[in-house]
Amino acid sequence: MKNNPIEVLSIIPARGGSKGLPNKNILPLLGHPLIAYSIKASLESNEITRTIVSTDSKSIAAISKEYGAEIPFMRPSKFADDMSTDFEVFDHALSWLKDNQNYRPDFVVQLRPTSPIRKVKIIDACIKNFKSSNADSLRVITPSPITPYKMWSIKDNKMMEPLLDIKGVPEPYNQPRQLLPQTFWQVGFIDVMRIATIIEKRSMSGDKIMPYIIKNESAIDIDDMKSFGYASSIIKNSDYVKF
Repeated sequence: MKNNPIEVLSIIPARGGSKGLPNKNILPLLGHPLIAYSIKASLESNEITRTIVSTDSKSIAAISKEYGAEIPFMRPSKFADDMSTDFEVFDHALSWLKDNQNYRPDFVVQLRPTSPIRKVKIIDACIKNFKSSNADSLRVITPSPITPYKMWSIKDNKMMEPLLDIKGVPEPYNQPRQLLPQTFWQVGFIDVMRIATIIEKRSMSGDKIMPYIIKNESAIDIDDMKSFGYASSIIKNSDYVKF
């Protein structure tokens, strides 16, 4: 743990059962396991004081320890299946730490191992900005490459229905993109939360969600071998966290 009067706990969630890409969290990225990039980013942060990995996998646990993360517990299998939520994972981790170590941080951050493209200075900026706010959480977002105002769902009668409406704008799906509101999508770069948001509000976001906007190139979610290749090229030619 770092000597910091404000406790900021980093939790890196990494279950073992990835069906789409088996062992995804420990597959090599430029010679190091994917999860190692999130661990390194967390350990290099000036704001994060403790780094743990929540996993149900002995292999992931062993590799995470090698790269410097703590594994204070093994995640129960009931919180590690396909339908397990972030809230269940974080609620379990915080409850375990409180009950077994009498440890309760001031803030908690989530660093998803499938988002390895990060800059430590942005991690620290997110945490600093959040500390001085009254928000319940902070989410990193990036401009949407496609506007959702031109997206559709299909009704039971097989006819199309616009996904979103805009008050005062008829048929937004027929309007030029430049006249439609700017939209953003959330990425796995970092989430920052107050402990009360999780413990008391029973939520991973709360009601007041603070944004931090990043460029599209950082918004990579590893889910196939093609994205591994893209992430490799970005990391090699930039100042993102690397080994």
